[in-house]
Amino acid sequence: MTDAVIRLARPEDAIALGALGRRTFVDTFVTGFGIPYPEADLNAFLDANFDPEPTRKKLAESGAAWWVAERDGELLAFANAGPCALPHSEAQPSHMELRRLYVAKDAQGLGLGTTLLTLSLDWMEAHSDGPLWIGVWSGNEKAQRLYAAYGFEKAGEYDYPVGAWTDHEFILRRG
Repeated sequence: MTDAVIRLARPEDAIALGALGRRTFVDTFVTGFGIPYPEADLNAFLDANFDPEPTRKKLAESGAAWWVAERDGELLAFANAGPCALPHSEAQPSHMELRRLYVAKDAQGLGLGTTLLTLSLDWMEAHSDGPLWIGVWSGNEKAQRLYAAYGFEKAGEYDYPVGAWTDHEFILRRG
């Protein structure tokens, strides 16, 4: 087995990227945190966010960046950053947001999340004319501690839709 390689995501990654996103969301929020999403809401969310066509569109978004961690042809983790769309009165599209940082359950502990976070933050700093932003589920204390270690502070709250279900999220800001 070789070491994981971090690289920019490519259009041909859409299917594998979507599958990783779908699996990691379920492993983290359904299996891990036990959020009781109604099946129809969960499936609608997963399809809208991780099916191949929506993933291809997101990969092609202007002003956004995607990175993947790959080992032996398998995607293990990914990060996505781009123009901020969080519902905060001070957030602007010219500010950058870390939208997703997902690490497969069996790849956790390899340092991939930290590597992708550092890479994302460096890119965000270079492309933002203001603060950096992150939305994080209010119950994910581990992620909140990680982001706090990188200088992020709570700046607000909002409801994040998962189908008709809503997750209570914190808005974090640095700068």
